[in-house]
Amino acid sequence: MRPITRRLAVVTAALVLLAGTGVAASAAAHARHFGFHKVREGLPSGIRHFSLTSTDIRQGRPIPQRFWGCTGAGVSPELAWSGAPAAARSYAITVFDPDAPTGSGFWHWIAWDLPAATTSLPTGATLPQGAVNGTNDTGGIGYHGPCPPVGDITHHYQFTVVALDVPSLQLAADTHAAVVGFVMGQHVIAAASLTATARQ
Repeated sequence: MRPITRRLAVVTAALVLLAGTGVAASAAAHARHFGFHKVREGLPSGIRHFSLTSTDIRQGRPIPQRFWGCTGAGVSPELAWSGAPAAARSYAITVFDPDAPTGSGFWHWIAWDLPAATTSLPTGATLPQGAVNGTNDTGGIGYHGPCPPVGDITHHYQFTVVALDVPSLQLAADTHAAVVGFVMGQHVIAAASLTATARQ
């Protein structure tokens, strides 16, 4: 084999090897990041927004351990909202983690049929009469705090209050959270949100 031909063969083999390595690395990276893709927002675009605050958690800041759910359900943080439309006939509350390595996020709390006069919930809330605490993705009822996998990426927990145009969603408490979210999306007129984080 002539020297130039030999060199071309070596270069070609090296390129094939590198290409194969790149494909394998890409596949491995995809596997590592499975479930960390953006989950589609369930609320319609263009809706009004109002204000949601908390004395227990802060926007963009780590959630204090007392509100976590690694050794039990944890305690729900205080929430207060203002500026919702006067047309609101009820509210729903959700806590959702889009970063959970499930491919579909994780519902930590979903509650609905909160009376229109409600503007806050205390720490460790008991819902007002008539409100429904739904089933979270642990299979439990009501709030279940964060417990991200050890060594995982930072998780962003979206606390959302949704103003609805009906007094009741007419859904049973064991309705799957994703179904509740879909039905809410048909009746939402405004929303308020606060995102806090957790990592361990």
